[in-house]
Amino acid sequence: MKRGSAEKYTAFAPFYDLLSAEHPVYGAGRRRLIESLAVRAGDQALDLGCGTGLNFALLQRRAGPGGVIVGIDRSAQMLAQARKRADRHGWDNVILIRADATTLVPAEISEQITDAGGRALSRVGLATYALSLMDPWERAWEKLWQLTSPDAQLGVLDMQRPTGLSAPLSPLARFACRLGGADIEAHPWTGLERDCAHVRADSARGGHLQVRVGVKPRKT
Repeated sequence: MKRGSAEKYTAFAPFYDLLSAEHPVYGAGRRRLIESLAVRAGDQALDLGCGTGLNFALLQRRAGPGGVIVGIDRSAQMLAQARKRADRHGWDNVILIRADATTLVPAEISEQITDAGGRALSRVGLATYALSLMDPWERAWEKLWQLTSPDAQLGVLDMQRPTGLSAPLSPLARFACRLGGADIEAHPWTGLERDCAHVRADSARGGHLQVRVGVKPRKT
């Protein structure tokens, strides 16, 4: 995560859910992404840049109490809010790890996950509104790749300028991204399109929210 962005998220962590425009705008993208991922009961899902845990409820409904959710975030304050969310709902299958997604060492993270009762590699990996905050996002995508199993289901949700009839809303979208520290021109889903098989594309809110889901191919 860019330094300025990290400072913002640290300062506003207690108020993030209220300020994030989750219900009117960004929740639609989360729902589309997680509905598109083939999350099965008992799966372990790795949420890279999990923030306050806004994906957790959607993942819990699919993975169930026998599954595991691993949340990784650089901000201790955002993870504290994620822990409060998990405790409030009684989700004892949530593992939270503080790490910078661009510099973490996958072997060390896998060891932390197994020590906490999870599996070294996750069958589902996702990054929602997170990669565009990271510099370089390609390095974070590589770490997500290394922390997931062969044939893993991978998903990326991020932002671009609205298109078509919604194009006049581009200044508002750019302002919202700039306020949160995201690069609206990053288009990090291109990494998934390049590396995954069976890629499926979706969008919401006039093309502002871009959803990509794919399957990690086995090595041959």
